[in-house]
Amino acid sequence: MGEARDDPRVFLVEPEHRGVLPLDGFRIPTRLRRTVRSEAFEVRVDTAFAAVLDACAASAPGREDSWINGPIRRLYAELNARGHAHSVECWRDERLVGGLYGVTLGGAFFGESMFSRERDASKVALVHLVARLKRGGWRLLDTQFLTEHLSQFGAVEMPQAAYLRVLKAVRPLHPDLGSFLEPMSGSEAVAYARQPTTQAS
Repeated sequence: MGEARDDPRVFLVEPEHRGVLPLDGFRIPTRLRRTVRSEAFEVRVDTAFAAVLDACAASAPGREDSWINGPIRRLYAELNARGHAHSVECWRDERLVGGLYGVTLGGAFFGESMFSRERDASKVALVHLVARLKRGGWRLLDTQFLTEHLSQFGAVEMPQAAYLRVLKAVRPLHPDLGSFLEPMSGSEAVAYARQPTTQAS
């Protein structure tokens, strides 16, 4: 992380308790299910990674500064170029209105940040992320920290020692990236996001 947007330093954070969104425990509120199925947004993957990164780093009410500084932005862009970082984007009328990005390592996906310019846009992106992770064979969605926003979807805290055991177990896995990148309808996203990971393939 960076201390601030204009601070060139980067430091590592290792929390005592890690935020994790269990893929089998993912919950979608009823109204959000309807929104995802209605396809109010066009959902794309990796078509505007840099724009998603910049939107996540931009100032917003209650979040004037950002931990995404210049060095971190360059590192994420390089990871994306190498196929290790991905964005899930929500579009309306060719405008990027919400999304998220993260890094993949083996069977783990590390959600880094999300943004929303229209109601529910980042939430729709999250549902699509979980659905694609399940369809592709990922087993761990790391959210880094537990927030009230993520709690509504089933996110929990895990002691660091337990988290590291889970991470060690999923790192050797080889999820299907092609499946992650393929188009997915809103109805498919809800169905995959709600089914057990053992059936998602």
